[in-house]
Amino acid sequence: MKKSSYGLLALLALIWLGVVPGWLRAATMPDFVALSEQLKPAVVNINTSKTVQSRRPTLPGLRGPQNDLFEDFFEHFFQGQPNRSRQQRSLGSGFIISADGYILTNDHVVNGADEIKVKLADGRTFTAELQGGDSKLDLALLKIDTGAEKLPVASLGNSETLKVGEWVMAIGNPFGLAQTVTVGIVSAKGRVIGAGPYDDFIQTDASINPGNSGGPLFNVQGEVVGINTAIVAGGQGIGFAIPVDIAKDVIAQLRETGQVVRGWLGVMVQALTEELAASFGLQQARGALVTEVTAGSPADQAGILRGDVILSVNDRMVDEMNDLPKQVAALPVGERARITVYRDGKERQLEVTIARLGNEGKASDGRSAVEEKLGLSLVDPSQEMLRRYGLEGSRGALVTAITAGSPAAAAGLRAGDLIIEANSRAVEDVAGLRRAVGDFHAGEALRLLLQRGNRLFYTVIKIP
Repeated sequence: MKKSSYGLLALLALIWLGVVPGWLRAATMPDFVALSEQLKPAVVNINTSKTVQSRRPTLPGLRGPQNDLFEDFFEHFFQGQPNRSRQQRSLGSGFIISADGYILTNDHVVNGADEIKVKLADGRTFTAELQGGDSKLDLALLKIDTGAEKLPVASLGNSETLKVGEWVMAIGNPFGLAQTVTVGIVSAKGRVIGAGPYDDFIQTDASINPGNSGGPLFNVQGEVVGINTAIVAGGQGIGFAIPVDIAKDVIAQLRETGQVVRGWLGVMVQALTEELAASFGLQQARGALVTEVTAGSPADQAGILRGDVILSVNDRMVDEMNDLPKQVAALPVGERARITVYRDGKERQLEVTIARLGNEGKASDGRSAVEEKLGLSLVDPSQEMLRRYGLEGSRGALVTAITAGSPAAAAGLRAGDLIIEANSRAVEDVAGLRRAVGDFHAGEALRLLLQRGNRLFYTVIKIP
């Protein structure tokens, strides 16, 4: 008998005895049936309602700056009419993280809700109390009271060790279809999609749809590795989840105080291109380029200057711009941190005392007083962002978020718009738009040229 035959017989004997080699176990598909039965009880459906005021009737398709005539007509026609209130409802998902009824979900699922209802896998419904929310990470903690009953809990895993290509399972409430299970793989890690200063998403092809928000992304060990949060508009099979390791850092704070305390440095930064790096004398495009230092901030007091390139924080490398806000936010308030900057061809060590991020400061994400005043968030778009919004080959300042009721909202701006001109001056980047707005005073009107997909149009935004 050949040696290969002996090997085959030995392998068959091991399998018959129930001893399966590791390489063979890795090659087999996960038992998704057993996993879904095990995990479903810890996943909940969330239904929220809030009262909104309708100032006047609106017609579908007549929103935007090009319809001022219609807006003026309805404003005049319905002037003096009482506001009408209506109930706005939304759906989402969540998962139980402690047996006494604490539930993790997305902040955008429950923010502003008058009432939050949580439906368990067994069909029972409870009114939930919002313990705290964190809009920057889009996380919220809920609490339901089930008396002495202990609830099934979803175990939190480790997203740092998660590998691209691993199987994952999403369970949630897409389109109101309760306890829906989808599976796929981890497509990428560390995705930046323009959602905020702490972008660091897990990308997956496990189907995620409206209603999945706040639900868990499990690995094949049945551990939560992410919180399903976002999808790409128009994309199919592309979803994004907040890494659970990031969520762990804020759960305790939300439970104890209802809010999250973060460190603040007081700088505005931008990404380094190869050309910019070369112009500063850097060998590679690594670090965060300081474009603005807030007066009186920790950075200002430590001697950080515009034009410095921040290379590391407490010896932890800042490989790209988006690393900086996450590293600074994680530092304890009051701690003295070592900041390494590159200036005039040399590396310099500076010591800074970290302050608290709050009303006195904004995250080190490039969002300035200008964006706060207008009610929008802007980024210098990457090629990936431009492709996503159908803006290939264009340059400008990309709108990533709009504050409800703000001047930007009133002017009809949306996330995904690219601002390419301000009062006939070309806008090459976010810094260019800030300079343009800085020339205007309260009450004046700024004319913007926007690109939305393959369409260009003008709008006017009032400076508050």
